[in-house]
Amino acid sequence: MRVLVADDSRVMRQIVIRTLRQAGYDWWEITEAPDGAAALELAINMDPDLVLSDWNMPEMTGIELLRTMRAQGMDIPFGFVTSEGSTEMREQADAAGALFLIAKPFSAEVFRDTIDPFLA
Repeated sequence: MRVLVADDSRVMRQIVIRTLRQAGYDWWEITEAPDGAAALELAINMDPDLVLSDWNMPEMTGIELLRTMRAQGMDIPFGFVTSEGSTEMREQADAAGALFLIAKPFSAEVFRDTIDPFLA
């Protein structure tokens, strides 16, 4: 399974990847993107099986990334891993086609509980 992790913080990308591995997804092939614009380019070129994105990033935010992907006809499964999880953000994410929004701080158990239903 090819997964794209987009976050402008290199440290946070590493934390997300480590947490995915701890959740049992150690067989996933993970590619990193430092912002939404880079993630869009990678999504076009690599056609990942899942995109995990931060919300607030330079160049292109996570919600802009998701909306652009959908506008271009890309139906790649998409989830947010972000520091904010307000009701408004969750509603925007749902309306744009996100599968889920995981708010920081998170654990391997939260990742498993949130992601596993979409893998079946």
